[in-house]
Amino acid sequence: MPLYKTIIVSPTTKVFIWKIEESLETLKAKISLTDKNEARLNSMKSELHQKGFLSIRHLLKEVDLTDSDLIYDEFGKPHLADDNFISITHSFNFTAIIYSSEKEVGIDIEKQRDKILKIAHKFTPFEEYKTIANDDALIRKLTIVWGAKESLYKIYGKKKLLFLHHIYVADFKFDNAKTTGEIRFNGDVASYDVSFLEFEGFTCVYAC
Repeated sequence: MPLYKTIIVSPTTKVFIWKIEESLETLKAKISLTDKNEARLNSMKSELHQKGFLSIRHLLKEVDLTDSDLIYDEFGKPHLADDNFISITHSFNFTAIIYSSEKEVGIDIEKQRDKILKIAHKFTPFEEYKTIANDDALIRKLTIVWGAKESLYKIYGKKKLLFLHHIYVADFKFDNAKTTGEIRFNGDVASYDVSFLEFEGFTCVYAC
């Protein structure tokens, strides 16, 4: 079972990361899906997406949950039947969940790719990063910023929130592996703790 990493954020909050290495048949074993999610799985054209979907269900078992415990609202945000909190992410051969019995949480995994340089202006004031001369470091930093904003967007869980205008991430150093973020929308300001880690060319960011 390729449970890649477990992170104890606090006594009530945990992160679980899965590296997809198994066959589809292996991932299907010992997993029970609702009729709706069975149909959803079968409608997926990409085997990698199917594997990601199933590996998430294996991660749910790490916190004693099943597929039927997961409920999606009209905005596509996942909720739990027992009123605890969860967030889910999938990127290529990695999936992850963050689970908390205490507070709202969000998580995102992204592959570090140079295409982020082309879209950076759409989600962050790019001039803030022009002092970073090394392209690899710039890609890493922008990927963390994107992941942080995606995590905060997932916590908010509704439409109309714009990455560039409503979600803010404080500057940070790679070695600190953490920063803070804010959602500023409709006159309200909400602050969050943000942490990140890098592995195998991927970045995982989670917010509480």
